[in-house]
Amino acid sequence: MSTINNNNQNNNLKLVTDDSYTALLRGNSQWVDLKLQEDSEYFHNLAKGQSPKVLWIGCADSRVPANEVTGTKPGEVFVHRNIANVVVHTDMNMLSVLDYAVNVLKVKHVIVAGHYGCGGVAAAMGNKQFGVIDNWLRHIKDVYRLHSKELDAIEDIQARTNRLVELNVSEQVYNVCKTTIIQNAWMERHDLEVHGWVIDLNTGLVKDMKISNSSPHNLGYVYELDSVAVAAH
Repeated sequence: MSTINNNNQNNNLKLVTDDSYTALLRGNSQWVDLKLQEDSEYFHNLAKGQSPKVLWIGCADSRVPANEVTGTKPGEVFVHRNIANVVVHTDMNMLSVLDYAVNVLKVKHVIVAGHYGCGGVAAAMGNKQFGVIDNWLRHIKDVYRLHSKELDAIEDIQARTNRLVELNVSEQVYNVCKTTIIQNAWMERHDLEVHGWVIDLNTGLVKDMKISNSSPHNLGYVYELDSVAVAAH
């Protein structure tokens, strides 16, 4: 049986990194130094645990980090991000985050945050194939189908794209509200709200879509669920 000499292998490997990678390590070191200068117990306290009041379901776009947009600190916002801030009822990743945030962390606010200039939304409006992501973008195409009359009437393509961004946020807010996680939580508590935001990258400001919801009563009767005990009979 032949054996592999890991030491020889490691000696033959040449690690290639560019400045963007090493800059991240330098940035981390500088950030740690800055935080410790401000508060010598900062990381000791941070390591004790988290108690955020907000779950942020946002786009994976690198320009819209939750803490930066809201001016909050680490530990204050629990975050889930994906392409175009979509809430899919079969997405176990999203559902797991939602369940943990609502039932363990007891967040009081769930925010679906989209943004103008969203590449995912723009791609969903066209017919070009991109690969696996096309299956994900189909959920946004479904939003377009639901609102095609309104959207097709908007001649300016940028204005139409911006409106689809807004409508996508609205539909995803309702998708959050339709989950058993949220509905069961509403049966036990009255301090949980779901909101929809759109971020304007040109100004940095948030547009509250005014679609906040704190009960299942305006979702339509087919989506409003009975308690688990009642449904079992």
